[in-house]
Amino acid sequence: MSRHILITGASRGIGAAIAAALQSPDHRIVALSSADGDLADPAVPPRLWTAGLDRLGGRIDVLINNAGVFEANPIDKSDADWLAGWNRTLEINLTASAQLGRLAVRHWLEGGEGGRLVNIASRAAHRGDSPAHWHYAASKAGMVAMTKTIARGYARDKILAFAICPGFTMTGMADDYLASRGGDKLLADIPLGRVAQPEEIAEMARWCALKAPPSMTGAVLDVNGASYVR
Repeated sequence: MSRHILITGASRGIGAAIAAALQSPDHRIVALSSADGDLADPAVPPRLWTAGLDRLGGRIDVLINNAGVFEANPIDKSDADWLAGWNRTLEINLTASAQLGRLAVRHWLEGGEGGRLVNIASRAAHRGDSPAHWHYAASKAGMVAMTKTIARGYARDKILAFAICPGFTMTGMADDYLASRGGDKLLADIPLGRVAQPEEIAEMARWCALKAPPSMTGAVLDVNGASYVR
């Protein structure tokens, strides 16, 4: 069955792997990147949704919220700078995803055919993160709670929502973090002995977007090499 799919944060890493995993003659994909607009600006998500809808012929069946930032925000910054860092991460990681998710849910309610929302969250939603990343952990926990709320609220309307929580994944962002924090020590905390590959997260996103059974709506899927088990 043909699917029209909108993906954010798809220029590299996990997002690019998700776009590649979904490539098929049966599907039409709009893969957005930071070049399409700064998600810290609340005016951008609605514009991107409208543009995506136009490019996909007025129909979006699947929204994958992958765009995010992981920027250190130490508590010894000035009050103003710390708050600015907090707000930027929450705007990009959570608020923009909520704006796009809201537009998607309204679109699916109006169409009457339902749709699928896949939110790429993080292990940090459950176990927290470093002292410089309160904002990141909070944004991803909010994304998980939002996913569950959408699943509970709209399942009868055939609107399904899933969250995926990766641990460290082999992307540029993770490489920098591993180098700065001592890679060997961090890898010792992963029983699998390695970080995940983007293609592993992409396969989970592909399955949620296309194949996951409706009764699984609201599920939060962990992919962290058993570094955090619930």
